[in-house]
Amino acid sequence: PDRFVGLHFFNPVPVMKLVEVVRTIATSQETFDRAFAFAKAVGKVPIAAKDNSGFIVNLLLVPYLLDAIRALEHGVGSVPDIDKGMALGCGYPMGPFTLLDFVGLDTTYKIAEIMFAEYREARYAPPPLLKRMMLAGMYGKKSGKGFYDYSTTPPTVTQLGL
Repeated sequence: PDRFVGLHFFNPVPVMKLVEVVRTIATSQETFDRAFAFAKAVGKVPIAAKDNSGFIVNLLLVPYLLDAIRALEHGVGSVPDIDKGMALGCGYPMGPFTLLDFVGLDTTYKIAEIMFAEYREARYAPPPLLKRMMLAGMYGKKSGKGFYDYSTTPPTVTQLGL
């Protein structure tokens, strides 16, 4: 167990520089240091993360993405307006719905389920709309339709009947 360590790469791996180096309660310092050095050697920027659901990035990112869906469910704004607002207002490279479609609605749903099971905090509970879309086979870019419809160029907003 002292030689076990996690490396959490982000997609797309060739573009994203970050790697979360995950230490278990049994990981030795030598193993952790070797994994950290490996991440640097392959051109990544490593950060140390505790072995918990979501590590660092997803612990903070998932509630943001789920809150965007809840805002849409409550009629706070449209998909493109929420995307533009967060991208331009916060300096993010893309809005939450574009990111959700990229990551995959099925992937996001599963991550949220796992995090909710561990933390039992409402902010990690998958919103009803996410579940309905996932069950309808709307996974985002990988299925051709999510919050956006990728069968057209440029993609158009999917009509969700909200």
